Amino acid sequence: MFEDLSSKLEKAFQSLKGEAKISDVNIAETVREIRRALLDADVNYEVAKEFTNKVKDRAMGEDVLTAVNPGQQFTKIVYDEMVTIFGQEREDIEVAHTPPTVILIAGLQGSGKTTFSAKLAKYLKEENNRNPILAAADVYRPAAINQLKTLAESISTPVYSIEQKDAVRVAKEAVSMAKSLALDTVIIDTAGRMHVDEKMMNEVAEIKEAVQPNETLFVVDSMTGQDAVNTAKEFNERINYDGVVLTKLDGDTRGGAALSIKTVVEKPIKFVSTGEKLDALSPFYPDRMAQRILGMGDVVSLVEKAQKEFDQEEAEKLQKKIKSDKFDLEDFRQQLQQIKGMGNISDLVGMIPGAGKALQDKEIDEDAFKPIEAIINSMTPEERRNPEILNGTRRRRIAQGSGTKVRDINDLMKQFNQMKKMMKQFSGMGKMGKMMKGMKNLPFG
Repeated sequence: MFEDLSSKLEKAFQSLKGEAKISDVNIAETVREIRRALLDADVNYEVAKEFTNKVKDRAMGEDVLTAVNPGQQFTKIVYDEMVTIFGQEREDIEVAHTPPTVILIAGLQGSGKTTFSAKLAKYLKEENNRNPILAAADVYRPAAINQLKTLAESISTPVYSIEQKDAVRVAKEAVSMAKSLALDTVIIDTAGRMHVDEKMMNEVAEIKEAVQPNETLFVVDSMTGQDAVNTAKEFNERINYDGVVLTKLDGDTRGGAALSIKTVVEKPIKFVSTGEKLDALSPFYPDRMAQRILGMGDVVSLVEKAQKEFDQEEAEKLQKKIKSDKFDLEDFRQQLQQIKGMGNISDLVGMIPGAGKALQDKEIDEDAFKPIEAIINSMTPEERRNPEILNGTRRRRIAQGSGTKVRDINDLMKQFNQMKKMMKQFSGMGKMGKMMKGMKNLPFG
């Protein structure tokens, strides 16, 4: 995510390395490189200009502390202005005082509206204990209705649809059904077009007028850069939506749409989507996104994801097993399953401070765990609990059963034993305490 922009911003800060303090000369050079990086990332020209002017003014003003490392000081200034450009605080969905809360979803065809509608339903069920119903108001494409029904079935959520091509009727009747079934949320998936047209705008406006939604969200494909921003502006002028959803953020290495849209449209980004899976949806936090772009990772989001997957009681049992050197392949397999449950591996790596830069030119294989799981699954319960009994005969049988080679099993066992040693070394609270103290030395710790 935003790898190109992150890399270019880091290069822009290089001119401050080795400098004793921030000066007019190195400010000018760094600001020039930052503006170039933003424009290369397809950030709106006026937004890039305003952003760099503010950075320059702050860097030359009395806010600068000459006693602080100039590189860190300048990064802090850029970070603060980036948070401002993203909107300062997270903005949540408006909830109706009297149920149901009605959420209208709009956007161009191919932006990911239908998938987002299902993702939002899943998110609201799990995070807010809500009971949603999905309304299939994209009445022109049978595939869209079928897709919504398939996705909804996987998350045990009802869908309202009709045979007639009457989107307004679908929306109104879905709201009525929600009231009759005591469902507290209605998510209306509307039709999209390949481009903005009058018919599309009129229909969304009519639906909005008919159901008076509490929240109207515009879904935009972040990979389309400035086109996304222009489309968002046109939609907002017509239907005055409440917030933006950026999809396909995992494939966007530039970041132009994300950095431009709040300023140009003057509406907050409320959610970001980073993959096809229904759990690949996150509320948008301006400060966390700024940290990721500046290579600082997003430890808070990573911890939140981990907390959802890892049971505290199980974690304590696991720690005891690690300390007593009883961590086995059964435990390892369980950990792999939980890590996979946290979401897209590339996205997780990007949350680790410095990892994005370290793995910038490396392909991260989302299926990397599959051969490992196949090998472990081909073992007997006894072999998983006591891997030391894996002799040559057993390894050949496991290789044949998992579709791998004996050397793959040898490599796995070598890595597993190394990992056990490392885990045992860092399981002591003393060393963990030292690690936590070290984090205070980070620029924003």
